[in-house]
Amino acid sequence: MNKTILFVILQQYADWEASYITSAITLLGQGQYDIKTVSLSKDYVQSIGGFRVLPDYDLLSVPEDYEALILIGGMTWRNQNAQQIKTLVEDCYKKSKVLGGICDASAFLGTVGVLNDVMHTSNDVNDLKQWAGSVYTGETKYIAKQAVRDKNIITANGTAPMEFAKEILLALNVADEKKISEWYNFHKLGFYTASMPAM
Repeated sequence: MNKTILFVILQQYADWEASYITSAITLLGQGQYDIKTVSLSKDYVQSIGGFRVLPDYDLLSVPEDYEALILIGGMTWRNQNAQQIKTLVEDCYKKSKVLGGICDASAFLGTVGVLNDVMHTSNDVNDLKQWAGSVYTGETKYIAKQAVRDKNIITANGTAPMEFAKEILLALNVADEKKISEWYNFHKLGFYTASMPAM
């Protein structure tokens, strides 16, 4: 039976932050994973780049059995409606499943309180503190790095879709570490610098 990876996308989501992850899971995972999208409702969600996606699930129909929950950044995580995602994040955290957030979605994780006991990053620690307020007590565990993985939690800033993808692939054991590194180097360094990865 395939493992389900849930991607949370809100209106004006950053499509490029999801595409590397999903394509790598599909290519390297050799058909072991199902990519599914979740949003606040089953209405169309439009990305910053103009892609329109009809989500697989709304918050009432999310399956209980999934391998990872990945929050994709975008322009509407600070809207009040986004707070509806909190319960889903808390459930994922309690079940010790892989939980990821990039850009503003990483800061959203701070507002839920799940970053307090793990090493993590985001766009800016001061912004994170201001937005999350007293819920966030993890400042000493903040690392100014492109992407950070600690236990099952992966965070990244908005300029790190490749690093975010790599850490998620490693956390999920989508392929062996050598294959994941080859995939990352090829896409990060480019065709003329890195060797073609074996699929």
